[in-house]
Amino acid sequence: LRDGSGNDYLGLGEHARTRRAAANAAAAYGCGPRSSALVCGYTDMHRALERELARICETEECVLFPSGFAANATTLPAACGSEDCCIFSDALNHASIVDGCRLARQGGATVRTFAHRDYDELERELKTCSAKRTAVVSDSLFSMDGDYADVERLASLKRKYGFLLILDEAHATLVCGERGGGVAQARGRCADVDVHVGTLSKAVGAHGGFVACSREMKRFLVSRARGHMFSTALPAPVIAAALESLRVFADDPSIRVKLWRNVDRLNAALAKSPTLATMTQPLVSPIGSIVVGAPEAALAASAELLRQGFHVPAIRPPTVPAGTCRLRVALSASHRDEDIDELVGALERAVKPPRSRL
Repeated sequence: LRDGSGNDYLGLGEHARTRRAAANAAAAYGCGPRSSALVCGYTDMHRALERELARICETEECVLFPSGFAANATTLPAACGSEDCCIFSDALNHASIVDGCRLARQGGATVRTFAHRDYDELERELKTCSAKRTAVVSDSLFSMDGDYADVERLASLKRKYGFLLILDEAHATLVCGERGGGVAQARGRCADVDVHVGTLSKAVGAHGGFVACSREMKRFLVSRARGHMFSTALPAPVIAAALESLRVFADDPSIRVKLWRNVDRLNAALAKSPTLATMTQPLVSPIGSIVVGAPEAALAASAELLRQGFHVPAIRPPTVPAGTCRLRVALSASHRDEDIDELVGALERAVKPPRSRL
């Protein structure tokens, strides 16, 4: 069975060095101290990982969280959950951002949603906003459509309106940017982002989440973000695996080159397919969606792919809007050329174009 949907974009989760680092840490420390970072869970390894993530993201500091979901869901209410704050959120932001906004609203914040990547609408909303503080939050690389936030436009709006800019780089960490810092780094806008949210469970190939930020913001989050304060610190083998993954990434740039070559190969194959070319947009990231429409069609196509040896699950509401059920394909540097070619062949046999309503 071949995975066509996972988020291990660089194959680091199964890399020999990463596995060995995790195994050695488990043998030496077990899971490590079992308590929150504020009690006794914080070790030299945790500090080393925070420093390396801050370096990658070009920030002063970093805070580790038990997951990327926890980082979003508890940073937003900590930083923005008060009556004097208005949060503006992209309509297609991840569920963890949506839940973080809901928690911030419970604290008194106002939350407004703008249409996906519609920065003209965002600016109109900012112009009429009377809140003392404002924040804008967006995914940088959107997990279902595989498209990017316009970070340059967001940075320009920030300079004009002075809001707190929170960017979730979960799917872009190590995938984009010279150091692997994400889309903001790739666009030369790291300094314009106040809060870089990321995860260790995708391209890093481990587990956990983080917020890269200023020293002042870290001091605040360590004492206010409940997902950090009241969660047991990440286990030692996970920290060791993440650290080693970052070293592998730095040592071997060819891994990321292979990922983007795979993106180009899949793009070329999809464009040549009369059926698939009409059901997907050209990939600009390792994420692509084959939109089939109805839930039944997506489930049937996914089941057929499984019979052909590919795991590509059906994505349905509430993850995506009704009528846009899809097969979400995610590429990895570990995919071979023949894996991609055979996946496209399997998709052509499994997928049927949506019926016209005319």
